[in-house]
Amino acid sequence: MRALTVDLARAGSLSLEEVPDPVPLPGELLVAGVAVGICGTDREIVRGEFGVGRRLVIGHESLGRVVSGPGFEPGTLVAGVVRRPDPVPCEACARGEFDMCRNGLYTERGITGLDGYASELWTVPAEYAVAVSSFSGVLVEPASVVVKAWERLDRLGFAFDSVLVTGAGPIGLLAALIGVQRGLDVHVFDLAEDGPKPALVSSLGATYHRTLPDCPVVIEATGAPSVVASVLGRELVCLTGVPSPEVVPVDVGQINRDLVLRNGIVFGTVNSNPRHYREASAMLDRADPAWLTSLITRRVPLERFGEAFETRPGDVKVVLEL
Repeated sequence: MRALTVDLARAGSLSLEEVPDPVPLPGELLVAGVAVGICGTDREIVRGEFGVGRRLVIGHESLGRVVSGPGFEPGTLVAGVVRRPDPVPCEACARGEFDMCRNGLYTERGITGLDGYASELWTVPAEYAVAVSSFSGVLVEPASVVVKAWERLDRLGFAFDSVLVTGAGPIGLLAALIGVQRGLDVHVFDLAEDGPKPALVSSLGATYHRTLPDCPVVIEATGAPSVVASVLGRELVCLTGVPSPEVVPVDVGQINRDLVLRNGIVFGTVNSNPRHYREASAMLDRADPAWLTSLITRRVPLERFGEAFETRPGDVKVVLEL
């Protein structure tokens, strides 16, 4: 079979290779790959900016069709969970909350220590597979990240009727989708003047801004240090973006003052566990299929895999078809 691999020790080593077909272990599904979503983490890996060691099959935003295995009918569309608990395990992993691993010994499909899903066939333990209903299921992994973000917001017990999402990329738009589904007044900040982003926000029923509106609850999805610095003093801030190094002048004293006087909270979130994947699948099923389809702005065939890792004007979500 063919798989998309990268040598983690060498930048620019992405290649399409023939590799042996996987053999499922007891309790595993054999899955025919349908598609993988491409995100910033994948591009960082390809550029040699993330990961160490061996050659790795890339791809963590998965969609496949079950060939065989326990618990799923053949032909069922599934997404595979990315993270696996560490072998120690830490307190979080021992409770099944391995997305909150405290000692960093976890592994992640297509990212850290485990081959990913960008192959024509892959295997996955049945407990790490989640059924999805359509091609839009390729969005389940990024959707699961924002499902987890909203779950953590709920646990904080704040009451609010509006939310600001900074960034109209896939994570930001999916976060806004959940806000709209919850009946909130949703505002989305991004710098794009044209292209699909303003239209996607508008058709969602949210309000698009090119300057930051004053909203006390923020889901930050740009990863831009200057944007992060501008929202840190607000009442409740969830950080989902991972920024590149950039020195930004920040008045730490003022941020500290604002957080204390507002009883504010700032927290970060990334990755998720099967519970979040299942809720993400249900959330996508409640969404307008046409809106989800328009969120995927490019679908690239496997034979032209290099194009999927290019950044082009008008891109929102790029998907590589297997």
